[in-house]
Amino acid sequence: MGEQPAGVAGKRRLRTVIIVAVVAVAAYFGGRALGLWGADDGRLKLYGNVEIREVQLGFRVGGRIDRILVDEGDMVKPGEVLARLDTRPIDDRLAGADARYEAASASASRDVNGLRPQEIGSARAAVTAAEARLAEARRQFDRRRALVDKGFISRADVQTAEAEVQAATAALATARNQLSLAEEGVRAEDRAASAATRNVAEAERRAVQTDLSDAYLIAVEGGQVLTRAREAGAIVQPGQTVLTLALTQPVRVRAYVSGADLPKIRPGMSVTVSTDGTTQTWPAKIGFISGVAEFTPKTVQTEQLRTDLVYRVRLTVEDPTGALRQGQPVTVHVPASGKR
Repeated sequence: MGEQPAGVAGKRRLRTVIIVAVVAVAAYFGGRALGLWGADDGRLKLYGNVEIREVQLGFRVGGRIDRILVDEGDMVKPGEVLARLDTRPIDDRLAGADARYEAASASASRDVNGLRPQEIGSARAAVTAAEARLAEARRQFDRRRALVDKGFISRADVQTAEAEVQAATAALATARNQLSLAEEGVRAEDRAASAATRNVAEAERRAVQTDLSDAYLIAVEGGQVLTRAREAGAIVQPGQTVLTLALTQPVRVRAYVSGADLPKIRPGMSVTVSTDGTTQTWPAKIGFISGVAEFTPKTVQTEQLRTDLVYRVRLTVEDPTGALRQGQPVTVHVPASGKR
């Protein structure tokens, strides 16, 4: 009567085994969560966010927007035209600048080349004619001076002939000076001045050409359009934001490491990055470790609240599909081996 049936004893033993197993499993996983088991395996977790990389795009010149060729959410490539201004005012300025440059260039070329042979020939002919007039004036003066002594003409006629000789002499000197200038060409100072005028006109034309190219808003880097701040027809000032572009490649993560864990990482180390809500991981490399300590930012969420000094780490993530979003919290898994 004091002995228990075999079935009852077996059930008690089974119940005891189950209870022990449950306690063991709970102790194991609880210890892992508290860092009691496997805490010294060398693996490290860092916490951070995908960096927000945005650029505010605007025209360097003011004007009226003619067209905006992209919309919010569109992916753009480097060199793609995103928007453009009405270029008619700039085209008119360019036409005027072209005309001024052509005129200044023609003047500079004329000064360098000098007078044409026909103009020099005309100057020589003018000297010959002046010499002939002077010879005739002297002949008339000599004839009248001989006649005045005989009383055939008055002394006033002689004085008139003498004045004509002086005028012919002056005209000959002027003609000879004009021939000398024609043969010598333009002065060096005048050539330098005309060349400078041409350079000013050329610089003005280049400036207008630059304004014309700046009337097209071109993506320097690839990315995604986040905001379309202006619409076609709007008048914008230079530098006013028209589009906001998120730079999607390369994907960069900013994480933080404590001073105690700093020796476990180094630039160029291969790591993996994960985020909440998915089991997918992304390969990454540590590219930069700050040499200046700072307090843990409020945006970094870890298992335990840390107030110790940390060091900023920047990583480059391979994410060709664009699954990671800017500002998204991520976890960086540093392998125990620390292989590159």
